[in-house]
Amino acid sequence: MTDPDAPAAAAAPDLSLLLDRLHAAGLRDVVAVDPAPGGQAATAGLARRSNGGSLFVKTFAEPPSDDAFAAEAEGLAALRDAGAATPEVVVTHPDLLVLTTLAPRPATEAFWERLAHTLAHLHTSTRHARFGWHQDNWLGRRRQVNTWTDDGFEFFAQHRLLRWLDEPKVRAALDAADRAALEHLCERLPELLPERPACLVHGDLWAGNVLATPDGGPALIDPAVSYTWAEIDLAHLWTTAPPPEAHAFFDLYADLTGLDAGWRDRMPIVQLRQHLAVIAQFEPDWGAAETTRTTLAPFRRRR
Repeated sequence: MTDPDAPAAAAAPDLSLLLDRLHAAGLRDVVAVDPAPGGQAATAGLARRSNGGSLFVKTFAEPPSDDAFAAEAEGLAALRDAGAATPEVVVTHPDLLVLTTLAPRPATEAFWERLAHTLAHLHTSTRHARFGWHQDNWLGRRRQVNTWTDDGFEFFAQHRLLRWLDEPKVRAALDAADRAALEHLCERLPELLPERPACLVHGDLWAGNVLATPDGGPALIDPAVSYTWAEIDLAHLWTTAPPPEAHAFFDLYADLTGLDAGWRDRMPIVQLRQHLAVIAQFEPDWGAAETTRTTLAPFRRRR
């Protein structure tokens, strides 16, 4: 989980920690670990093996829970079972996740058109009667609450928006009027958003979490899966400065899924859940608090 416009982390990753944990997990043939691009939440590296092969590895200096990486591995498997390409899981450990490596994403419209077909298939073929997941999982370093809920508006309000208000950094960033505006917005969700079915979503789908398979097809990493509105994924891609060649994705995805013409207008409201998660976890928050206040401004009650 990260923001594509965010600056690089100031501190270099602790690659010795990755090497020690790989050896402790039984991968004694790893001879070195090189830095790998990745999010701000975890330390990531490319592990070089004595046979010349490589693996992708990630860890937390202090894992948020013993189940964080197991939940991520389960999410990768769920996406793969639904037809999306993902890396294979090599090792899952409470403080370590080891995956097969993927290729960099090609900067072509054709690639993004393939992703549109992949995501449209994922969202239209996995519809579910309820919103949630069979257990909580993780969005960055914070627990993603997935309590089963029959109503999508209630699920989004309680577990994707209001859930963040008790986080210390969110309390510090949003004043009483902001919090009241968010609560007011939640009350009005059925007026603001169309009723949509639940489907399997990636849950943290910005361009940095899209890589490529060896044959050049789209592959997804770093999920925070649940059954909820498909527009969760669409909003994250739309609002996080996708590369120029990605413009081909959006119109094609809309055609494939039958989206109405007003979908762009809804994106700031749907993306609030990601902005709140960023505020809760990172400092600086790369403008997430300011963007949140702007989105909430129309919902401030006049005195």
